[in-house]
Amino acid sequence: MKNRALSLFAIAAASVTIAAGPAPEPWNVDIPHTGIDFSVKHFFTPVQGSFEEYEVELLYDQEAPENSSVRVSIGVASVETGNERRNNHLMSGDFFEAETFPYITFVSERVEEVSPTLLHVTGPLKIKGQMHNVTLPVTILGVMDVAPEMREMLGGVTKIASFQTSLTLDRRDFGVGVGSWAATAVVGSDVTIDIAVEANRK
Repeated sequence: MKNRALSLFAIAAASVTIAAGPAPEPWNVDIPHTGIDFSVKHFFTPVQGSFEEYEVELLYDQEAPENSSVRVSIGVASVETGNERRNNHLMSGDFFEAETFPYITFVSERVEEVSPTLLHVTGPLKIKGQMHNVTLPVTILGVMDVAPEMREMLGGVTKIASFQTSLTLDRRDFGVGVGSWAATAVVGSDVTIDIAVEANRK
């Protein structure tokens, strides 16, 4: 994965205003162990893809998850499906129209703790200039303190947290792939987005 700066997830972009108490500290994303992937059918066959460039800011409060927030900005032109012709078509006006709408963004507005391992993160998702509220079911895969003897090897990291979420969208709700009969009939309307994030704190 290339050049995806800043920090991540709980998947997604503007911060939640926190009531009383100290503000949660930001977490850093471990880029080699983080990914934003998607799957959509071509006729009956699932086709996989990913976005290679994105920025994410994550504030995660383990003691009070409702104080957490996430901000995500994805570079549309970084789409990668393993086929250059298909990549270029996805960036065209038939699909994302990347020159006019270069970013996909998500901004959390509410974080709800459903269980000790599940959060519902709600906020506006903006694709191709169209915005819809979505709720991401975020699974907390684990949070751990790094053993003192391992911290130097990991560049001073003292704590690690991992998150995962999956969401299925109808691309037509965002005006993606509705410009021609071929794009609409050949490509499935449902797109599944999978996000896995490993974050750390020093």
